[in-house]
Amino acid sequence: MPLVDVNDIKIYYEIHGEGEPVILHHGYGATAKIWIGQIGELSKHFKAITLDCRSSGRSDHPTEPYTLDTLVEDLKGLMDALNIQKTHLIGQSMGGWISQNFVLKYPERVNKLVLIGTNYTGAGIQFMKNAMINNYELQKKDKLQAYWNYAKLTHYRQYIKEMQADLKKKFYGLWSAEDLINELTENHMTPQDYELLAKAIEKHDVTDRLSEIKAPTLLIASSHDKLSPKSVMEEIHQGIPNSRLEIINKTAHHVFLEAAPQVNQLIIDFLKS
Repeated sequence: MPLVDVNDIKIYYEIHGEGEPVILHHGYGATAKIWIGQIGELSKHFKAITLDCRSSGRSDHPTEPYTLDTLVEDLKGLMDALNIQKTHLIGQSMGGWISQNFVLKYPERVNKLVLIGTNYTGAGIQFMKNAMINNYELQKKDKLQAYWNYAKLTHYRQYIKEMQADLKKKFYGLWSAEDLINELTENHMTPQDYELLAKAIEKHDVTDRLSEIKAPTLLIASSHDKLSPKSVMEEIHQGIPNSRLEIINKTAHHVFLEAAPQVNQLIIDFLKS
C-alpha cells in the first residue's frame, strides 16, 4: 500500500499513468476511490495522482485537532515527497476548498486548476458533518439505506432510480451503485474523524481573494447540486479572472460520476489546451 510520510502522518496515494502530473483531491467523507470515473481516462494522457486526505480512508486518522492550512501543507508535502514541482490540480467539493487555499499559498506550484462542485466559503459543512455522523450510525444497522440517504445529497434523482433498479449496473462501463456503496462504507471514518475534518475546513473563506487566483481555471457545475449550487459556481467564475464555467444539465453534486465521459473530456481538453 503506497504511503508517504507527510506532516507527521502517513498519507495514502496512488499513481496512474505517465506524463504531466495531475493531482485529484476528493471531497468530505470520500476517498481516492471516488475518482473511479476519471482515473482510467485521465491516466491515458497524464500522470494521475489520487490521495486519501488525513482522517480519511487509508491515510492516518489523527486524534488531535488540525487546521485547513495543515491540509494545504499535506498536499505540498505529498508533492515534495513525489518530487513534483508543479502540477495540474483538480478539487471536488471540499477538495476544491483545499485546492483554492493551496493555489493562493503556492501559486508557483499549480499549472492549471479544475474546481468541481465547490464553494468559496465553508458553507454547509456542519450540515454535512451531522449527516455523515448519522450515516455512520445507520451503516451499522442498514448499510444500503445509509447509502441511499447519502445519495439524496449527492446524486440527481434519475441516477438514484437507475441505481436502485440495478445495483450492479455499470454506468458508462465505469462505476456501479455497488462500487459507490463500498467506497462510502469503507472510508474508515469515525465520528471523531468527521468532527476534526469539519472543524478544520469550516474556516475556508476566500471570498475576498478569488481575484488573486491567476492559474487558468475550469469550473464544472451541476444544474441540480444541492450542496454547491450552480449560483455559487457562477460567483466563483465572476471572482477568478482567468476562469471558464461549464454547467452540466440533469446532474447533481457528483457530476463527475453522473456525467463522467463529458467531465473527463472537458478536463482533458482544458489541461491540454
